[in-house]
Amino acid sequence: MNVQICSRYSAERLIQQNCFPQNTAVICFCDPDETPVDYSGAAEDVICIPLDSFQDDLPQADMIAGFIRRAESKQQDIICQCEKGRNRSAGCAAAILEYYHGNGRSVFKDDKYSPDDMIYCAVLNALDRSSEVQ
Repeated sequence: MNVQICSRYSAERLIQQNCFPQNTAVICFCDPDETPVDYSGAAEDVICIPLDSFQDDLPQADMIAGFIRRAESKQQDIICQCEKGRNRSAGCAAAILEYYHGNGRSVFKDDKYSPDDMIYCAVLNALDRSSEVQ
């Protein structure tokens, strides 16, 4: 499974140019008062997570883990998208990469990103929990 980090601008541009990657599931983080990106016609599987930048927990972590597991079972790639493509989406992508490939820390080392630690830990822990259930 390939995992990509994307900003709102780059996601909308891919959609407008009809270049959105096929067989890709989307985890979209948006501010609670923000309209999420419209992925209709571009991506079949999308989960939108309204999340304030200052939240200190992620109650949707288990739901995100289930979404990731379903994408894995469908052999889909995943795009993690947030407004700037630097924090929330990077934290989620790092967790997925760490869980499946053991290289999520590479996102933390990349100067383009500043992954959200809370999201990273919550999603990674939820993926661990979901593997115990299977």
